[in-house]
Amino acid sequence: MFDPAPGHPYPDGLHADEAPTAHALLAPVLGLLGTWRGTGRGEYPTLDQDFTYAQEVTFSHDGRPFLRYDSRAWLTDAEGRPLRPSARESGWWRLQPEGRVEALITQPTGIAEISVGRAADGTVDLATHEVALTPTAKQVDATRRRYTLAGPGTLTFEHDLAAVGVPLRHHLAARLTRGDHPAPTPGQQR
Repeated sequence: MFDPAPGHPYPDGLHADEAPTAHALLAPVLGLLGTWRGTGRGEYPTLDQDFTYAQEVTFSHDGRPFLRYDSRAWLTDAEGRPLRPSARESGWWRLQPEGRVEALITQPTGIAEISVGRAADGTVDLATHEVALTPTAKQVDATRRRYTLAGPGTLTFEHDLAAVGVPLRHHLAARLTRGDHPAPTPGQQR
C-alpha cells in the first residue's frame, strides 16, 4: 500500500504567502501573475449575433520558467447576468530568452493550440504555430492572442480566430481587472 502524497511541496506563485522565487525568464510576464476578472464582447461571421461575456483568467508559476494559464468565460445578458458557461481553456506558457514565448493551450471542445510569440513592454502577443483537433472538434486553423497590461490593475485581451472556413479576424475583446495581489519582481520571494 502506498502512503498518500503530502501537500504541495512546490506551490504555485499565485498567493503572497506561498509564492516561490520567480525564475529570471519570467521577468517579461510577472505583471500578469494573479487572477483577472472582467467583461468583454465577441463576434464572428458564423454567429447570428454579437455577444457579451464575463471572463476570469489566472496566471501562476512554481519557480520554473513556465507560466500556468487558466481561463474560463460565461455568456451574459444585457444586464451582465450569467446565461451559461462558454469558453474554457488551460495550458502552459514556456518562457525563453529574449522574451520569446511558446504556449500550449487546450480546450475541452477538442482543440489544442501551440502558439509562439513574444512578451515585451507589458504585452504578450501569441500566434498559432500548430492546431490539433479531436475527430469531432470544429475546424480551427489559426488564432492570435494579445494580452496587454493597460495600466495599474488592468489587463486587456484580444483574440483573433480563423475557423470553419473564415480567415483570421477579430473574435473577442475583454477588459479585466486584477482580483488579487500584485506580482513580485524576478528573483523576489512574495
